[in-house]
Amino acid sequence: METSRRQESAASASNPLAIELRGISKAFGPVQANKDISIQVAKGSIHGIIGENGAGKSTLMSILYGFYKADAGEIYISGNLTPIPDSQSAIRAGIGMVFQHFKLVPNFTVLENVILGAEGGAILRGAMAKARKSLSDLAREYELEVNPDAVVEDLSVGHQQRVEILKALYRQADILILDEPTGVLTPAEADQLFRILNGLKDQGKTVILITHKLREIMEITDTVSVMRRGQMTATVKTAETSPEELAELMVGRKVLLSVEKTPAAPGGMVLEVENLRVRDETGVERLKGISFNIRAGEILGIAGVAGNGQSELLELLAGIARGEGTVRLNGQEVALNATADGQSRRARGIAHVPEDRQHLGLIMDFTAWENVAFGYHHAPEYQRSALLMDNDAVRTDTVDKMERYDVRPPIPTLPAKNFSGGNQQKLVVAREMDRNPELLLVGQPTRGVDIGAIEFIHKQIVALRDAGKAVLLVSVELDEIMSLSDRIAVMFDGKIMGERDPKITNERELGLLMAGVVK
Repeated sequence: METSRRQESAASASNPLAIELRGISKAFGPVQANKDISIQVAKGSIHGIIGENGAGKSTLMSILYGFYKADAGEIYISGNLTPIPDSQSAIRAGIGMVFQHFKLVPNFTVLENVILGAEGGAILRGAMAKARKSLSDLAREYELEVNPDAVVEDLSVGHQQRVEILKALYRQADILILDEPTGVLTPAEADQLFRILNGLKDQGKTVILITHKLREIMEITDTVSVMRRGQMTATVKTAETSPEELAELMVGRKVLLSVEKTPAAPGGMVLEVENLRVRDETGVERLKGISFNIRAGEILGIAGVAGNGQSELLELLAGIARGEGTVRLNGQEVALNATADGQSRRARGIAHVPEDRQHLGLIMDFTAWENVAFGYHHAPEYQRSALLMDNDAVRTDTVDKMERYDVRPPIPTLPAKNFSGGNQQKLVVAREMDRNPELLLVGQPTRGVDIGAIEFIHKQIVALRDAGKAVLLVSVELDEIMSLSDRIAVMFDGKIMGERDPKITNERELGLLMAGVVK
């Protein structure tokens, strides 16, 4: 069925083709990332590419953008055979790419970032003036307003993404590739991005959207291609499919798109938080006297737009940040001053899946097995003697975790930076959740993770709850908060605006609280 639908979709495409890939293959040593992939993308369309982490989506698009060179296959742009040995060739062919992790210079202005690499000569004054006018025109045409003189590190993530899109359009891209573009955006920023993408489509641009979020695929794309284990399994018109069918095509089995859990049976008090306050390095108060508690066998979800104190809360409880107030774990006070650290927290049974896996969860140049040991290197099962670690034991444990948490590729000696974002997340989740903690602090647990892994991670969180553990869940995904949480607290501007029962609240009520509106 998959093959016939793929052929039917390609044959019925009435629009001229912006892109055609024929027989693309790419291997990294023993790992076959792409295998004989062919795909057609119509001009003036939004074409989605979905698949599990490690399915080969980003590799395929990196070949199209010239970051990698295919081992075999051909690329056609607007019907013409177009070799793309490097990214400059891709830019000349009218292709732009917005990566999952932005390629911006933080201390440069928007204008400086946009013209970087496209200055047009040693004298910058003329190029800057031209770029300023061009940015103004592009911003007006595509609803990409951003201050050209703003320093990038001072911008929100959503506005930084606009800068990346402006960079591509400034280089006259007609084809725009976006890799997991909403992974770091709030729901409101994601909605604005979709309006921008529709505007680009209306202006005749072609958009390729790499994502694992089925709701986004159904909402924004015209056509969707599904990849699994380095191969293309189907290409279908979005209007003729469903989230359930796409999930099955991605994973190769039926997938639960909703969280199945029994009602909570809360036990004794595990975490008590009273009047927490945190100031940042500039003296600005980020937590403003918040209080809450979590019992054994329940999940407390913290909802809110990113940047309203959730990160500071997690880091304070995890021993990374310092603050004031009172925190008790199983009735015993937890240090919040300079004596606090992550090691003492882990010794007390607190595990932490941080929001930013690349900066707080992993050391990117270190191998998977080394990352699995981080924070738990003193565990008895990892010790050869009082002074020496048993590296073989760590590697064996890592192989077991990679198998059970479906980390791809399952190579413990591979550096963390060589895994996809979702597989990096699964490494962190495996390390922390597998320790059976008394309290799990988990931030954005499924950010950048595919549908099959989301189902698995959700089941692990619920299993911890059902085993009588306490879970503090922070997520900007409202559907995740509502489906996993037993109670929901909403944060705004460093304060808790209210607590709601997920069974009787709705996204509108939570959205108002997230905006600081209290009835």
